[in-house]
Amino acid sequence: MNAQQINIDNIAHNLANANTAGFKMRRTQFQDLLYQNMIQPGSAAGSQTVVPTGLQLGLGARPASNEVIFSQGSFQLTSNPLDMVIEGRGFFQVRRPNGEIAFTRAGNFHLDRDGNIVTGDGNPIEPQITVPPQAQTISIASDGTVSFTLPGQNNAQVAGQIQIANFINPAGLNSIGNSLFMPTDASGEPTVAIPGGQEGVGTLMQGYLEQSNVSIVEEFINMIVSQRAYEASSKVVRAADEMYQQVNNLTR
Repeated sequence: MNAQQINIDNIAHNLANANTAGFKMRRTQFQDLLYQNMIQPGSAAGSQTVVPTGLQLGLGARPASNEVIFSQGSFQLTSNPLDMVIEGRGFFQVRRPNGEIAFTRAGNFHLDRDGNIVTGDGNPIEPQITVPPQAQTISIASDGTVSFTLPGQNNAQVAGQIQIANFINPAGLNSIGNSLFMPTDASGEPTVAIPGGQEGVGTLMQGYLEQSNVSIVEEFINMIVSQRAYEASSKVVRAADEMYQQVNNLTR
């Protein structure tokens, strides 16, 4: 019952972030607990025979992990020049206030008062890219090149190039909230590359946002299944309690 309660909490978290840009759903995985070996399989049944199956009583289940599923979310057209999606593998790099580099799939960026491209929390992307306040248009190419045009000029000027990071095992990243991830020993060190480069990273698309990859229908199905498992487990506990009551009443 405790395992199913954690599963319900995980489903509720997925549903709560169904409209969070760049959010990646989590899937709860379970493991069975230790077994009480009343008859060990393969133990001697006679001088020349062994027990073929044995008698083992399981002690229940426990949640082993809730893996992050990094499948691609749907793209939403926003026409905002600072909205970007990564079509394929990779993460945007964000410099946190403590100097650490965090990683995100959420590409809803803005300009701060100094013209730096920042997240909704004001954290700049890495490497830092600054656009002059008098810029008329901002263009972001599929390889991450950021260019702008100034009043009275036809030729675009390059402000910088966005680099994205990739991980061997993105499921091993540590979620810290605000759609940010931090690397761990399980994820491995990031490989930083130009979008569309040879390192297997994706390309950028300007004017789109990657939506959450949560399937509301699938989550509701999982919730119903988990509720039924929780209900069945509670009935087993009730049945066991009634059996113990009958045993206690034998001497009366």
